[in-house]
This record gives sequence, structure tokens and C-alpha cells, in this order.
Amino acid sequence: MSFDNIKLDKGLYSSSKGFTASLEAIDPSENYVGTALEGLDAYQRQLKRFDIKVSGRNSDSISKFFQTTDSAALFPEYVSRAVLQGIEEEDKLSKIIATTTNIDSLDYRSISSLPSGDDIELANVAEGAHIPQTVIKSSDKLTRLHKRGRMLVASYEAIKFQKLDLFTITLKQIGAYIARSQFNDAVEVIAGNIDNASKLSGSTLQYTDLISLWQALEPYKLTTILAGGPEIAAMLNISEFKDSNAGLNFHGTGNMITPFGAEIVNCSQLSGGGIIGLDRSCAVEKVQAGEVLTEYDKLIDRQLERATISTICGFSKLYDDAIKVFVYPEGDGE
Repeated sequence: MSFDNIKLDKGLYSSSKGFTASLEAIDPSENYVGTALEGLDAYQRQLKRFDIKVSGRNSDSISKFFQTTDSAALFPEYVSRAVLQGIEEEDKLSKIIATTTNIDSLDYRSISSLPSGDDIELANVAEGAHIPQTVIKSSDKLTRLHKRGRMLVASYEAIKFQKLDLFTITLKQIGAYIARSQFNDAVEVIAGNIDNASKLSGSTLQYTDLISLWQALEPYKLTTILAGGPEIAAMLNISEFKDSNAGLNFHGTGNMITPFGAEIVNCSQLSGGGIIGLDRSCAVEKVQAGEVLTEYDKLIDRQLERATISTICGFSKLYDDAIKVFVYPEGDGE
């Protein structure tokens, strides 16, 4: 079936695969290899079909989506993609999570494997002797999922002549809000029980604290350090961070480097509260029930008015020992 003859309706959204995947099943992108439409996915081909430009100086107005019943069905996907773009631009989660699991329910248990020191050190096994086991089982705790989102409240008459390029900025900001909330949720899980945290050496961050953090994670790798603004400022003033290469990299890109190769992630939740080191490859799992969710019925039939944009996700620790929390001694770091 040619892409310009496809009947578009709300049923494409109700599929568990999602709107674009449902379109791809009807109109596979592989059919366009070697043509002028190569590189576009099924949704982008539909935008081209109706000549809807969603970005650039010549972007169309919102009313362009609602010229026909078919083109109106494209509007919720445009909203979802703009919000997702805002989430990706504000993304800090990818710096701290090991994997993302998609689920179709609101209840989820991760798996756990808690090897002891003997299990980590795989000793020689004599002939006929018992081979040590690593037991993998379901976690005894459910992963708590949070619904994060915003409601669009606007009449179609008020915004129908607004350019899509401008409207995209508003939607991207919603995505940025969601991304920040998800990051805060993840840090809350990572920090865990603060009573079990190790103590820093004094009221300000020292180079010896970073060495202790690096050593504490053994045999895991220190790939990421979460710290608040005051702690990051303290790192920049440590003499070991003031070599010429570190200075050039920071002033040129805004990215700090550390003697351990760990990436520094600014986390306002930890301001004045210490630092967290983790091995990104095995510390945290993100669990999500779908991607960005939009109320497609309202966006198509009622042309905005009130429609919610949301995501449902949660976080769980994979290996507790791959995360180390260091806090100031009681009374310090305030």
C-alpha cells in the first residue's frame, strides 16, 4: 500500500506497539530504500503526504494538522515526539542507568543476584568437586513506578494560528520537566538508606575522599560521580584537578575530568549532602510502562482543550555494592 493512501485513525494509537510502529507495519521503511523518501520513518512520510512542516522558519500553523480527519490523527504523535525530544535534550538519566525495561503492567519485580566475596572470586574447582552457584531470583520488593506529566489546557481557537515551531518549544519544556523529575526519582532510589553511608573526612570535599570512594567500589568501576554544586566547586579547587589538560577540557567543553576517568553529574538534590559514586554498567535499572503517553482521543476529537502528557517509570537497584554513598560527618557540610 502506498503511503499516501493509508487510512489514519485512532486505532493506530490503541495498539500496544504504538502509533509509528503500527504505521511501519502497514508501510515498511525498507520499501523506500534507494528512493527520495529513504531515511524517513512511516510517521515522517505521513507528514510529507499532508505537507505539514513541524520545524524551521517556514513551519506550518497548528491548524494544518486539522484540515482533514486523517491528518488530525497525526497530531498526538507530533505532541509525543516533541515532548520526547525535550526529555532527550535534558537527559541525565543515561549517565546513571544500566538498562531500561519496558513493561505492560504497573507491577514489576526486578531480579537480584547477591554474590558473596567467595562467589566473586572464582576459585579453582577440583575434579568431582561441587561447583559454586550464583543464585538469581526475583527481588522481594516491587519497583515503585511514578507517573509524571503535565496537562495541556488551551482552546483550539486560541492557538490554531500559532506556528508549530513555537508550539514545539512549549512541548519540549514539558519534556524537560519530566526528565528532571525522573532523574530525581532515580537519585532517591540510588541514595537509599543514608544511615548506611560512609563518612567524608571533613566539612569540605578532599582528594582523599575521592580516593576512598574509588577504593570502596572495588571490584566495580567508578564510572560516575553524583554531586551537588558545592561539591563540584570543591573538586575544581582541588590541586589535582588544576593541571593544564583538565583546565582546557573544562573551559572548552564544560565537562570536568577526574583522575579516575569518572563522569561528574551535577545533582542539586545532593547540594551540601555529600557525593555518590557508582558503576553505571550494573547499578540501576529503569522500568517504564511505555514511552510518552498522550490522550489521543482529546487531541484528535476536541482539538486540545484539556489533554494530559505523561510517562510512567520507576527505578530499582541491581547490585547494591555498585553504589557507594559518602556524606559529611554529622553537623558538617551544611
